[in-house]
Amino acid sequence: MVDRVILHSDMNSCFASIELLHHPELRGKPLAVGGDPEARHGIVLAKDQLAKKAGVKTGMALWQARQVCPNIIFVPPHMDLYLRFSRLAHEIYADYTDLQEAFGIDESWLDVTGSCSCKGDGLTIAKEINRRVKEELGITVSIGVSWNKIFAKLGSDYKKPDAITVFDRENYREKIWPLPVQDLLYVGSATQKKLNSYCIRTIGDLAAADPMFLKSHLGKMGLVLSMFANGEDRTPVSAENYHAPIKSIGNSTTTPRDLVNEEDVEIVVYLLAESVSARLRENNFAGTVVEISVRDNELYSFTRQQKLQMPTDITQEIAEAAMQLFRANYRWNKPIRSIGVRASSLVNALTPIQMNLFVDQAYRDKLQRMDHAVDDIRRRFGYNSIQRGLMYYDRILSSVNAKDDHTVHPHGYMESGNRTGVELLSMG
Repeated sequence: MVDRVILHSDMNSCFASIELLHHPELRGKPLAVGGDPEARHGIVLAKDQLAKKAGVKTGMALWQARQVCPNIIFVPPHMDLYLRFSRLAHEIYADYTDLQEAFGIDESWLDVTGSCSCKGDGLTIAKEINRRVKEELGITVSIGVSWNKIFAKLGSDYKKPDAITVFDRENYREKIWPLPVQDLLYVGSATQKKLNSYCIRTIGDLAAADPMFLKSHLGKMGLVLSMFANGEDRTPVSAENYHAPIKSIGNSTTTPRDLVNEEDVEIVVYLLAESVSARLRENNFAGTVVEISVRDNELYSFTRQQKLQMPTDITQEIAEAAMQLFRANYRWNKPIRSIGVRASSLVNALTPIQMNLFVDQAYRDKLQRMDHAVDDIRRRFGYNSIQRGLMYYDRILSSVNAKDDHTVHPHGYMESGNRTGVELLSMG
């Protein structure tokens, strides 16, 4: 059987690179994308190469980032901009294959097997994509080339930034097997420690280990990792638009003051719901599940979610679902310090849906028109040019800029499934 030709394209320091593209005056200075360092919240979502060299890490609190890099510059995230660049990159990829599978906003697998006869081999196609992204988008990508998705991703991580690495049947033992086992996809810190305790420290050690031994200590994941290490992953690259590159859009915020009653909560929930719904509309998504997260001032927290009757990008529907979840699950033992709202299980907003006889569709259409009118006014005159009357009950709480604290959650690799490979190993 002829090997597939799989590429994994990874936009280098994606969020930070796009911000620098739009703010060239910040080049040459360490930069991180995150929340508001003057408020009570914020983590590093992305950093440029200078910040990375100074020791700044993704997920680090902003105050910690400033400690390791005192001259760092923070900029707020602009997720709609990053999603636009992601779509533009996928338009370039589409010139080479329709088998492209997003792994978050900035990473994608491409099966270019069918294009090699007319576009050249995998390395040639990777070089052309690398050049086009640089010239047409102004950012760089690192690309891995291999015969399976796992080794292709290892290739894009192998050299950064702006590099291309080929792992083929001839060189993978020499180049991949000496790498630390934690470089393999889905070997996290806990799995790494467990593997290290069995003297499995490199990917080669993992490849040589008895699959049944791995299964006995790691369950089915042990078989999956054995398959990954030996280059036996046969998971297909999903067709273009198989699913959205993200699985949820959400906002959470640590509030300027503690929330002490339901009226306070409603103000913040509507702020967050407005931002979530606006992002859904900007990117043509609708959510089928609404989730809230709540943390009190003694750091007790919980998360709850509920499925909606119909997919929605309507502010009021998202906010009302969030408030229902809050009322059903919080007992006001302590004031609230942080709250979040998220829409998940996203679908394309243009996907036809079955009408519900018990839903007033005319009223929903009216709410949608109102949201679109608000979007248009804010685009023209600024975010604070129009606000709900509810926001005037407390100008401190309503000053939260929820839109800039937007977060997205990418799909995981396992959602595409590795069942076939696992079953084959189990049978062996």
